[in-house]
Order: sequence, then structure tokens, then C-alpha cells
Amino acid sequence: MSNIPESELLPITADLSAKDRLAIGGCDVRDLVHKYGSPLYIYDEATLRGMCRDFVNSFTTLYPRTHIEYSSKAFANPSVAKIIDEEGLSMDVVTGGELAVAIAVDFPPERLNFHGNNKGREELTEAVRYGIGNITVDSFAEIDLLSEVAEGLGVRQNIMLRLSPSIDPHTHLLTSTGILDSKFGFSIETGDAEIAVEKAIAQRSLNTEGLHFHLGSPIFELEPYSEAIEYVLQFASRMRKKFGLELKKFSPGGGFAIGYVTDTLPPEMGEYAREIVTAIRSACDRYDLDEPELIVEPGRAVVGRSGVAVYTVGGIKTIPGVRTYVSVDGGMGDNIRPALYQSEYAVVPVDRPLEERNQKVTVAGKFCESGDVLARDVDLPEPETGELLALPASGAYCLMMASNYNMQTRPAVVLVNQGESRLIRRRETYTDLLASSIDLD
Repeated sequence: MSNIPESELLPITADLSAKDRLAIGGCDVRDLVHKYGSPLYIYDEATLRGMCRDFVNSFTTLYPRTHIEYSSKAFANPSVAKIIDEEGLSMDVVTGGELAVAIAVDFPPERLNFHGNNKGREELTEAVRYGIGNITVDSFAEIDLLSEVAEGLGVRQNIMLRLSPSIDPHTHLLTSTGILDSKFGFSIETGDAEIAVEKAIAQRSLNTEGLHFHLGSPIFELEPYSEAIEYVLQFASRMRKKFGLELKKFSPGGGFAIGYVTDTLPPEMGEYAREIVTAIRSACDRYDLDEPELIVEPGRAVVGRSGVAVYTVGGIKTIPGVRTYVSVDGGMGDNIRPALYQSEYAVVPVDRPLEERNQKVTVAGKFCESGDVLARDVDLPEPETGELLALPASGAYCLMMASNYNMQTRPAVVLVNQGESRLIRRRETYTDLLASSIDLD
């Protein structure tokens, strides 16, 4: 690893090229842009596989009956799904589209979990027909609908129930999913969770195997996990005594943080694992529960660091006494997180990553919104039109939330490994943008 200031945020293969430019996976980033165009998203295979293995090792060393389940909403792509499969991980999907990605690569159905808060009949039917291993149920209506679908197909479908433990994960309000005021899950506090357990167990076509919760993302603190685990497993003990619920599987979700800026780094993966495993074992002992199979659901923490977004600088506008805007050829259309969540990103000057950063600038996108800012008040060398800027840790929840606002095409995606690159999603064209329109004749 080089002495690039952002080394802790960049993919593990990040280094200087022979021309002293930023290189990822043995590929010079400017050369990649020359070949594939700008903006460009670069994913590093070594980092992706390394994070998969880090999760498996961190958890199974402490708790052998652990399954790591990649949350594909972070970045759903056939090439990534193949890597997830090769590394032996399970995968969760939340829509028929994400399920289609899994089916396209023949992802083992027994290692799939269907999440989401409002699954439709068509989606559930497709999932059950594919032989999906588990469906995590989120509402009373879904219990009824899935029961009907499974019975019609002659299947007894394995399910888990998503609960809301009313625990604040101390992250952004819009990404907090386990609080009382949330559209997700059956609330323990209101009594809905107890009703859901009774109702689900009574369905002949459903096999209720476990309980699930998800607090939100990204979570930089450890305590919310142990607090929620204690609360949910206490509830599980009550449900066993009252309704005979056998807790075979248990999932505290994901939400594990990654570093976006150098001065705010998350706990090590081993710390998350120790906190979660210790809490489970302690609660199981306290409430006389058999230790369940543990399902951990990382998305961002698996794929986030592996991805880097690269943009080309266009206009540079200095407002004396106010700020300097450096405009790039992407923005909120491919990464809405700064506009939506006020997320922060570091910025790496691709052609001169070691040069003194002597000017404070704001990196702005090209979309017609004042809020289209990718990075505010970051230190860079004197900016130049035509140079490349890289945003580390762009592998999760950027492209998956991308849009065609202003009729802008979405960028290409390449996978790099050991000096080789391959396109895993082509750049959209104007023809693509118009393909779904009618009355063009």
C-alpha cells in the first residue's frame, strides 16, 4: 500500500502507478478512464473477496453456526453475485429485480433470503417457485399473501419475522429502521410482534424458523446491537413459552459502517462480531434458549470499500470570500447520498495523489440542483480542468440509487483485478433513455 492519504478508505490494492497516478487493482485509473469513459465506477475484486472472507472469519471463529448473507441492495450486479456465490456467502434480495439478478447467475436458491416491506404477489410467487431458502415477512398482509401463494404452489415456505425493537442506532434518521416510528417490521413495543408470531405459526403453509431485526445503517457504535439483541431474545423466550416458537435462526441484520472520510473510521469487524456474539450467548443463557443459527447481513461493509467513483473536472468557479466550486461530469444522478443524507466523501486527485493539498474547494455535480454537491470544503491541489477526481468508498448505495434526472445517462462499471479490467455494466446511451418512450414515430 502506498502513502496516499486516503489509503484506509481506498480499495486494499490502491497504489501509485508507474506514472505516480492512482492505481487500483494494478490498473492506472487514468488509463481506465481513457478506455471506458467518464464518469466511471471501478470495483476492485481483491477488496470485495477480502471483505467476504473477513466477515466469515470474524464471525465463524467466535460462533461457528454463522451464515454471512450479502445484502444485494448495496450493489446488485450479476458479476458481483457470482463472486458472492464463489465465496460461499448467502444473499438477500428485496425486489423482484434483485431476485432476477440472482436467478440470472443461478445463485443457489437455498442461500437466498427475500427481504423488503411490501412484496407483491408476482414477486413472492417467483421466489417460492425458485425454491428460495427463506422469506423474511414484514406485515400481517404479507403473512396472508405468502401463505396463500405457498399453499397454491404446494410448498411449506420457510420464513422469519422482521421485528422492530424500538432501538435508536444513532445514525441518520432516514436510515434508521429499527425505531418505533418505522415502516419496517412488527413492533414488539405495540404488541404487533406477538400477534404476528401467533398468526405465522398458525399457517399450515409457512414454517416460522426465526426472528430478524435491522437497526439501520451505517452504525458506528456497538452498544445498539447488544441492547437490541437482549430485547429481542427476551421476546423470543416469551414467545416460546406462550406459542411454542422454536428459535432456529436469528438475525441482528447488518448496518456495519465503513470509512468515508479519514477522521471517522468504524470499529474493526472483529469488534462488531465480539459484541454481537457475546450478546447472543449471554441472552440465550439468561433466557434458557438454545443458541440459534446466526445470520449476519452486511451490504455496505462487503462492497463499499471496493468501489471508487471517478469524475472529470469541467468548470471551476471561485466566489471571492465564499468558496471555489469544482464541477464534475457526474453528481447526484449517480450518487445521491450527499444530497439525501448529507453524507461526506474524501476526494483523491487521480493524477497527483501525493501533491500538497493547498486549496479548499467544493466538488459539485452537473445536475440542475443547488444541492448537487458531492464533497464540501475538501482540500485539494490547485484544481485544473480535465483532471480526474476519485471518491473512495463509493461501492455501496450509489449506483443502486442512481437516476436519469436531467436525462443523464448512468456511468459504466468496471471490475479490476491483478492488472486486468473488464466491463460489468456498460454506460447507458441516449438510445437507452428513449427506449421505453412511446409515440416517437
